[in-house]
Amino acid sequence: GHVLLEDYPGSGKTLLTKTLGKLIKKDDDEDPMIAPFKRIQFTPDMLPNDVLGVNVFDAKSSTFRFVPGPVFAHIVLADELNRTGPKVQAAFLECMAEKQVTLDNVTYKLDPLFFVVGTQNPLDLAGTYPLPLVQLDRFLFKVPMSYVDKETEINIVANHNEIMDSFEDIAPVCKRSDILKAREAVRSVTVSKRIIETIVDIVQATRTSPLLRIGASTRAAIMLQQAIRAKAVVEGRDYAEEDDLKSVLPYTLSHRIKASSSVTDPEEALWEIATPYIEKLIRAV
Repeated sequence: GHVLLEDYPGSGKTLLTKTLGKLIKKDDDEDPMIAPFKRIQFTPDMLPNDVLGVNVFDAKSSTFRFVPGPVFAHIVLADELNRTGPKVQAAFLECMAEKQVTLDNVTYKLDPLFFVVGTQNPLDLAGTYPLPLVQLDRFLFKVPMSYVDKETEINIVANHNEIMDSFEDIAPVCKRSDILKAREAVRSVTVSKRIIETIVDIVQATRTSPLLRIGASTRAAIMLQQAIRAKAVVEGRDYAEEDDLKSVLPYTLSHRIKASSSVTDPEEALWEIATPYIEKLIRAV
């Protein structure tokens, strides 16, 4: 699933995403037009072709040749996604949802590994186009980032040159095929009936709670189950536990709901709705 970062400028998101791209080695038989990493800086004057690609006329062969856009990569950093217009956002939505690009009635498949790290600045909202719920719903996680503590920041500033030099020496630690196999392992994780019922109870409660204007969808429940499975794999288990649900709940549902005007903290409202069902699950174990 894709990840949306709410971050401040200079928080290291580009370096983080570039590092992810360098850690994954291309397979020998992989399509050569797929890059390990691409960054897209979204702006109000962008066109869909700037993201998807364009057909270029080749005078020698008198035919059009497709030149792929930056979405043809393993990992794509969609920087300040909310600064571009609805037309580009809609085109990018097809990439995220269907893993394909349609241009002049021809469809081009993206790589199965295609993974988007989207960012938006939570402070500077002037001149932005808020992402619609349908696009926010395509992100598995929304992760708010904050400034690092003093000790960490001193370390970053003091060792900046060494950090950048070591970045150039980063070597791949796995192949693209390894990541795809890991995804299959996530799908095989067992989620008990009690946990599934709790997921559905929480999602349905968001639809009827007076604290929220818009509740979570069925896709949100599916994504939450997916995130729980991934958390279990990270913990080295082939089965999910109630702690997995508690860990991923706010990052999976917070961007899929809209709070009522009287609510000052949407995440707190989400916990108020979800806590009774989580406590019931824990008591039943």
